[in-house]
Amino acid sequence: MGVEVKVEGLTKSFGRQVIWENVSLTLPKGEISVLLGPSGTGKSVFLKHLVGLLRPDRGHVWIEGKDVPNVPERDLYEVRKMFGVLFQDGALFGSMTIYDNVAFPLREHTKKPETEIRRIVMEKLELTGLIGAEGKLPGEISGGMRKRAGLARALVLDPEILLFDEPDSGLDPVRTAYLNQLIVDLNAQIEATMLIVTHDINTARTVPDNIGLLYRRHLAMFGPREMLLSSQEPVVRQFLNARRQGPIGMAEEKDAAELAAEKEEGEELPPLPPIPPQITPSTGQERKTQRPAGAWLKEHGVTPPPGSFTGEEGYGEAAAPTAPPATTERPEQRRASRDGASVRVLPSADGDEPSSTDEKAPAKKTTRATPARKTAAKTATKSAPKRASS
Repeated sequence: MGVEVKVEGLTKSFGRQVIWENVSLTLPKGEISVLLGPSGTGKSVFLKHLVGLLRPDRGHVWIEGKDVPNVPERDLYEVRKMFGVLFQDGALFGSMTIYDNVAFPLREHTKKPETEIRRIVMEKLELTGLIGAEGKLPGEISGGMRKRAGLARALVLDPEILLFDEPDSGLDPVRTAYLNQLIVDLNAQIEATMLIVTHDINTARTVPDNIGLLYRRHLAMFGPREMLLSSQEPVVRQFLNARRQGPIGMAEEKDAAELAAEKEEGEELPPLPPIPPQITPSTGQERKTQRPAGAWLKEHGVTPPPGSFTGEEGYGEAAAPTAPPATTERPEQRRASRDGASVRVLPSADGDEPSSTDEKAPAKKTTRATPARKTAAKTATKSAPKRASS
């Protein structure tokens, strides 16, 4: 089971450049959290403070009653054993095979025999889908496989805290989807506390239990996923929905003139998009730390954006009672209904978004009435019994 990580008033600067100041948050035990922010806001620097690789100017990082920035070196060495870290590029040793890379922490930090080391390494390689690649060098496998090898190495010491530094960087959307599912499955199995630094909005919207956003040298917001996905805070809305309109500019923040020009031109943030269902483990069962769908919204009386929670039975009922009923009818289906066509919704090749094919409704077959048919119709009408009058 993971442990709670409590950050209090963390401040860091390099010379005169302030990276961030007075950052306070709590990573709940066993939950998945995501840390977002524009490029250059110090997200990776934040991870290094959690592990004790960097010391802050002020503040505390409490783990199991120990303040990481202020513990003696010997205690810090023990605290770091609680962590597993997946670096951006995998950080594998290029001259070692995948097997030796994954076995390295066990050989360095334990006195286990090679037979036990092999059992653990092969178990982690199987968990990350790398059986058969253990004899290859990092340069002989793909970027996605190197990421998974780095993850297998991060898992060999059974860490209670897992840190992911942009695990999706350099990966295509399909591999990112596989990696996201792997992270969720791992959390369900080992129940470690996880923190993911990412720029991938889809990951942030569907994977974590909690989301945090660093902006303008401070923590703009941190809390349950549904809180941020329904937030009206301009910077949160802009970033989580990947919009150009809002306070974030090319140079991190827009100046007053840019904001005034946007307002004058009538450029406003569009409505919040629907909140998507959270990824569940491959087994189909919810994780122990996973909140019931819509629970935070209902508890705080927040109406979710229209169209939220589709695709998951019972999700809408769990949300705020004032939420408009979600519809599963797609726009092309509504257009087709007006145009007299039927629409068949087909599952796509990757099983993500259904595709549709328009099929014109078969024209009604009309039959011209011949004189003989007209005569037969008149005869039938005369012989029919008359209705009783009331």
